[in-house]
Amino acid sequence: MSVVVRRLVAFLAALVLAVEAVGIVIINVVLGTVVKNQDMSLAGTDPEAMSKGTWALGGVSGIFLLLCAVLLVVAGVRDRGPGRVGRIVLICCAVVHGVLGALTVGLVGWTAFAWMMVTLGLIVLVLVAYGAEPAARSGKAAPEAAGPEPEPEPA
Repeated sequence: MSVVVRRLVAFLAALVLAVEAVGIVIINVVLGTVVKNQDMSLAGTDPEAMSKGTWALGGVSGIFLLLCAVLLVVAGVRDRGPGRVGRIVLICCAVVHGVLGALTVGLVGWTAFAWMMVTLGLIVLVLVAYGAEPAARSGKAAPEAAGPEPEPEPA
């Protein structure tokens, strides 16, 4: 994959995650406010605790998505894959998008499913594009094949 395409995909994925972070925060703030104003309770749970929990979940989710977006921007600017911790964070983000995508089909609809799958695809594409570097690019010698030695032919 060319450098331009890798960087473009990384920046596009970062933009999508940033937009998603803003959307998640807004949705959770609205839901928390509705729970607080309606004074709703679920099996005797304190409505104030439910409201604050919803706001906290929105904030943590937004920060996580923004962290993933920053990792993708850094990868695009440096044209290098994220480190081990960065890859783990992006893999977690991809898994969450896959699970939420499966849930959104029935709960929200096909448009939300498509959005989640596009986001998942962009994250996975960045992870694959910045995967293991070929030996020629990294300047290291290629490791020798660890296959079995060929048997000598009988004379």
